[in-house]
Amino acid sequence: MKRRVTGRVTSDKMQKTIRVSIPRRVKDEVTGKFISRETVCLAHDENEEANLSDIVELVESRPLSRRKRWELVRVVSRGAKK
Repeated sequence: MKRRVTGRVTSDKMQKTIRVSIPRRVKDEVTGKFISRETVCLAHDENEEANLSDIVELVESRPLSRRKRWELVRVVSRGAKK
């Protein structure tokens, strides 16, 4: 079963590739407080349908390039227009 994750598009300036930030919460070892962290991944966007600040759903795929290991499944919601 392939993993599915949801994140926010932080860059769409590449051709057929988007940069997605996936937020997560981690417990600090020393203080015990929860800290917000983010995982950044590159995803393949064949039709270039995702734009900056969109919420998207990704699925794991075979390695498509050196850093690209995810594919866009769908755009969950559109971000704010500038």
